[in-house]
Amino acid sequence: MSNILVVGGAGYIGSHMVKHLLAGGHSVVVADNFSTGFRDAIVGGTAVELDIADGAALDALFAAHRIDAVLHFASFIAVGESVTAPGKYYQNNVAATLSLLQAMERAGVKQFIFSSTAAVYGNPRYTPLDEIHPKEPINPYGRTKWMVEQILQDFDTAHGVRSVSLRYFNAAGADPAGELGERHEPETHLIPLILQAASGRRKAITVFGRNYSTPDGTCIRDYIHVNDLASAHALALDYLAAGGYSTAFNLGNGNGFSVQEVISTAKKVTGRDFTVVDAPRREGDPAILIADATRARALLQWQPRYGDLATIISHAWQWELKFFRQT
Repeated sequence: MSNILVVGGAGYIGSHMVKHLLAGGHSVVVADNFSTGFRDAIVGGTAVELDIADGAALDALFAAHRIDAVLHFASFIAVGESVTAPGKYYQNNVAATLSLLQAMERAGVKQFIFSSTAAVYGNPRYTPLDEIHPKEPINPYGRTKWMVEQILQDFDTAHGVRSVSLRYFNAAGADPAGELGERHEPETHLIPLILQAASGRRKAITVFGRNYSTPDGTCIRDYIHVNDLASAHALALDYLAAGGYSTAFNLGNGNGFSVQEVISTAKKVTGRDFTVVDAPRREGDPAILIADATRARALLQWQPRYGDLATIISHAWQWELKFFRQT
């Protein structure tokens, strides 16, 4: 059993991580400023309200709790907003993360799991994307994540802080038990947007482009269940605890589903029809983004359990119905 600090543990992926760690017998401290997270998403452990930009608050937290490792989920994630408000993203995603790492250095905490993204790669030169693909992020969001990955390399060299950066592709789904799910405000992810249209919370779902070089003309993405992301983080903790070196892993199923396939599957799962509106392509949307997660499977012994699209959507739909009833 370890003592784990989960930063951003009131958010979508962080809250699922907390539940996974508690089920594994770990002691969990959650740090969140609740700017986008939800207090009722923390299912256990000790919650501390703070901003990781506040070094003194972090020092107090590390003094009060013996922490073996830190998992960092707290970041802004809206790609479009990062383009129009880059300062907000560099301040929160880079500067605040640096504050966290410096507090870890002062406290002598040497293990760090970082929530990174496939956006570090930019437009794919080939697909599936492996970890050695060139890092050419095309927006401030992707650049902030790549900057932090490089900072982590320097903190390993200088201070012996070993880290694993996990580059998510498209996080999706919800807790199979129905206790947790996705509720971003505003929502930008495809599957919850589709399910909001199915439940009646949204008038329609928009498809941006049907003229891509794919079988049905719509973009193809790799969707990874949030519980499978949580299991990968837990395995990354085990990897570092066993003396593993700093590295990065892609997290995806290795299977691509088009926007139209997601819509069609959602209609089958929900048993509901809804309005689909076609719109022009969005600038910067690659035709295909699929992960090569061979390294995570080999080095972490990671095996996704929920790779089936219908299962991912079914769990998200269960959450949408619960959320819809509460509003």
